[in-house]
Amino acid sequence: MLSTAEHLDPIYWLEQIKSNGVQSGIHELLYYRGKTSLLDLTPRIANQAKLAGNYLAKSKGRGMEFDEVRHYQTGDDPRMIDWRVTARTGETYTKLFREEKERPIFILTDLSQTMQFGSQLLYKSVQASHVAALLAWNGKKRGDRVGGVVFNGVQHQELKPRSRQQGVLQYLHALESLSQNTDNRQISDSATSFAEACARLRRLAKPGSLVNLVSDFALLDDQALQHLSQLARHCELRAFRILDPLEVALPQVQLRQSLQVKDGDKSGLLTLGDDSLSREYRQEAAFYLTEQSKKLKQCRCQIIDISAGQTLEEQLKHAR
Repeated sequence: MLSTAEHLDPIYWLEQIKSNGVQSGIHELLYYRGKTSLLDLTPRIANQAKLAGNYLAKSKGRGMEFDEVRHYQTGDDPRMIDWRVTARTGETYTKLFREEKERPIFILTDLSQTMQFGSQLLYKSVQASHVAALLAWNGKKRGDRVGGVVFNGVQHQELKPRSRQQGVLQYLHALESLSQNTDNRQISDSATSFAEACARLRRLAKPGSLVNLVSDFALLDDQALQHLSQLARHCELRAFRILDPLEVALPQVQLRQSLQVKDGDKSGLLTLGDDSLSREYRQEAAFYLTEQSKKLKQCRCQIIDISAGQTLEEQLKHAR
């Protein structure tokens, strides 16, 4: 357990969880096993899964959770007659139970080229892995099966839902493997990879599943949106949008200075300490994120913004 002072020291925190902030390792992903209380994965929509499980479905029938009693109707199971209520009222009543349904947890984790960036605490890809690990451990605690897709722009790994710790560990190992094997020089069409990841997820996720998307959504195109819209018809979607502080606002400095910046083959100068430029930068960043949010909300995604410049634990505690 880390003290409050230790949480405020980024270097100490990274050492404690054995993270270099650039690539995800299994030790830092295991750290979130004891942090499941930070997230609430209670379903917001009626469960449509067909398999029995831990969640109360909208349909009523025979199950483990008592719901109500009502007048006996022709065709009701005589074994479900509530004899106490029947004797007390003189009319025949039957018990109804709320059926329990299973809800698999699917996680799509984006480790592609646009996620290989970080200006402060962690690379966005590492913070994405932390979010995915927390989601997986939370699902395991609730008794859900865990699966999904991990991709890094070069390789996809599909993981069918598995129960208990086995499902979590297979996902964590995929996060570690694809994080260690990221090579941006091999990435030719990351946008296609993101859309393909959404297509793979669409094939994996069954009705009633909780689908968690962990990405910066920089490569969200019409094809990916189409897959997400189809998913949203039968599943609950949550988008954990990973942002770096530098993508939202320029650093505040006392002395004006110019920096050489590069984006792919493009290069230029960025002036820090210019109030006018800083204001314009924030406005453009806010406009970009607002437009992106509109697209995700059209797919009925709940959006949770996560910064890569602060520990996940501190952010979620503050949100709660």
